[in-house]
Amino acid sequence: CSVQMAGATLAEARSAAEEAANLQRRTLVRRDHPLAIAGNGTIASEIMKQTTAEDVDTVFVCTGSGSLLAGVGTYIKAVRPDITIVGVEPEESAAMTAALAAGHVTSVGSGGAFADNAAQVEVGQESFRLAQMVVDSMIRVSTDEICAAIKDVFEDQRVVLEPAGALAIAGMMQYHRSGGLRNKTVVAISSGSNMDFNRLRFVSERSDTEEVLLSVTIPERPGAFKEFYSCVHPRLVTEFSYRASFPVNKQYPATASILAAFQTFSSDDKTTVIDKLTSRGFRVRDLSDNELAKVHIKHLVGGRAPAGAAPGEVLLRFEFPDKPGALDDFLTKMPDQFNVSLFHYRNHGADVGRVLAGICVPDTEAAKKEFLSYLAQLDFRWFEESSNPVYRDFLV
Repeated sequence: CSVQMAGATLAEARSAAEEAANLQRRTLVRRDHPLAIAGNGTIASEIMKQTTAEDVDTVFVCTGSGSLLAGVGTYIKAVRPDITIVGVEPEESAAMTAALAAGHVTSVGSGGAFADNAAQVEVGQESFRLAQMVVDSMIRVSTDEICAAIKDVFEDQRVVLEPAGALAIAGMMQYHRSGGLRNKTVVAISSGSNMDFNRLRFVSERSDTEEVLLSVTIPERPGAFKEFYSCVHPRLVTEFSYRASFPVNKQYPATASILAAFQTFSSDDKTTVIDKLTSRGFRVRDLSDNELAKVHIKHLVGGRAPAGAAPGEVLLRFEFPDKPGALDDFLTKMPDQFNVSLFHYRNHGADVGRVLAGICVPDTEAAKKEFLSYLAQLDFRWFEESSNPVYRDFLV
């Protein structure tokens, strides 16, 4: 017995398997075969046996080819027709949703790559035939919702699901947020933990559904940065990036664009923060659902400061215990006469927070003395990086 790797997608692997079966005169076991669907239906039998003391209302089923959905749905509707069957698919590979809407199997293009085991271009004919009779509704979930489901399962059970395996749980969570699961008993079928370790970084980055990403434009003057932060505090800040972008002169007031991410206290809390920032005269843009911002732009914020935008800039790298209030303490202790011209912070869940900051120090002995005094009173480790060649290559 041997395993051969072929194809970059599920469709390519299936095509290679069909070719190998023909050449070697073997039988390819298809997901859409009636016996395969019946085998999947035994999961429903287990659910019914394990929930005899509960009155199950809804069962959420992850959906790729449709075989699991058809098998589970057919069994449950035969013994408990009152139970609602909900199929869950990735937004970019919603082949069953498209087929049920069209009334026939239809292609949805190339399919997605994140929940790859559910990335079907089209569902099976037999699975579709049965799904038409037993499925009550379909739900499509985003990549971020899938990541959030993986995180929740890990925190609750210490089990790492693969993206396709977390689909049903992501759908259940979405359904709950819409108010459809109040005082209900539900079952979500998790189906797989074939997780690539390299994907965990992406899952961690995108799993926090309570994180808000904002772009905020503030005046480039001493104290403005602290004023901005006071609107966000005491919420947990997960990311802060900005760079002075316009030279200071009398005709055109300098401004800076900040990219900030923080965790909200509730679903309405984002609006509270945005309203507070707007009332201070800051221009705010919500980027929480902006894919370009989340995947690329937030890693590119900053760059070189134009000539005259950061006079007397000193580049410092800080390390401090990453605990609530540490960032607020860092900003509160900074004298108002010093302008922050560069700031980068990202919460990685480590025990040490790391900040890179550019601080403009006026070219006077008194200012330099006050600046050294400010550094001395900090409880943080700090390192001056003004002579670091990387600073010269990319930031000035």
